[in-house]
Amino acid sequence: MLPFNLHYLRFRCLTLLIGGSTLLTGCGQGQADASAATAAEAPQALPVMRLVPRDTVLTREYVADIQAVRNVEVRARVKGYLEKIYVDEGQLVKKGQPLFRISDAEYRTRLARLHAARSNATAQARVASLELDRVRMLTEKNVISKTELDVAQAKLRAAEASVAEARSAETNAALMLSYTLVRAPFDGTVNREPMKVGSLVDDGTLLTTVSDARAVFAYFNVSEAEYLEFIKTRAQDSARSTNQARLLLADGSRYAPPGKIETVESQFQASTGAIAFRARFPNPKGLLKHGATGKVSLANTVADALMVPQKAVFEQQDKNYVYVVDEQGTVHQKNFVPRSRLAAFYVVKSGLQPGERIVCEGTQDLRDGARITPRPVTLRSMLAGPTLNP
Repeated sequence: MLPFNLHYLRFRCLTLLIGGSTLLTGCGQGQADASAATAAEAPQALPVMRLVPRDTVLTREYVADIQAVRNVEVRARVKGYLEKIYVDEGQLVKKGQPLFRISDAEYRTRLARLHAARSNATAQARVASLELDRVRMLTEKNVISKTELDVAQAKLRAAEASVAEARSAETNAALMLSYTLVRAPFDGTVNREPMKVGSLVDDGTLLTTVSDARAVFAYFNVSEAEYLEFIKTRAQDSARSTNQARLLLADGSRYAPPGKIETVESQFQASTGAIAFRARFPNPKGLLKHGATGKVSLANTVADALMVPQKAVFEQQDKNYVYVVDEQGTVHQKNFVPRSRLAAFYVVKSGLQPGERIVCEGTQDLRDGARITPRPVTLRSMLAGPTLNP
């Protein structure tokens, strides 16, 4: 057995070792807590952009209805059987080119009969003229009374009226005969032909339509506010503003030749509050067809516009807000009214001023009055790509 004093010394050493270990553990934990508290108190570094006025091109798109410059229905103007079709569907035709022939035997017979009637009326008028000359000579010799002369003159006028009536009827018959040969009203493309050879057609029956699509019209509706912006922009800065329009096709591709806005209707539609615009586009290759759809893109140049990244904006009760950063790095919630949206940016209408700094990203974790470490970014870098927090 060990002496008592040796047991005592062994116990003291063990106590000192345990105490030292506890002390070291406590010191390490305290340092870790202090580091965590320091890290929590450090302001978050967020991208901040200064608002700088710049000229901006605003682009808006509108659904458009595309129509050929000329698209007319070709209808029969006389009744009869369709004897001949000279062109096929989709064929290009020239002005005056024969398209259809309707049976004309009946109209030729009628024209011949009326031609004979006119000849007869002309002969009767000649007889009345000769009779008038004879009566006039006898009247001058006092052989017959003057009353006979008046009767002869009345007979001549009646005969001449009959000639005019017969001539009019003959002309009308010739016109009806000409209608049996249906011709193209202008250069264009023949569309569907619902009637086939042998069909009985009546006056007004649709035979086909002909479209002249060497140029097309694009009709689209613009709201009243956008119409006023369009007009005011061109009135204030006619040098930079144009009537040029671009066309996006149904597959999303851009139609190469630019168009031009030609007219604006004189009244707004009561049901929609919009007004119709008409743009004209050349169609040299025939790509655009009557009845097609697309989107018309209009561009307006806005001077000294302020642009705010969409990522910087958050909504509260249908209002738009951003966080504005002061010189001390404190953020303040501020409301603004957007004028329009351009890609990933809003164009400011009111509420923000040039020179103010706004937080571009990370606004979901911020609160009014919080402090941050501003990390300056530019509008150019925002346009180049997304900004990531470090």
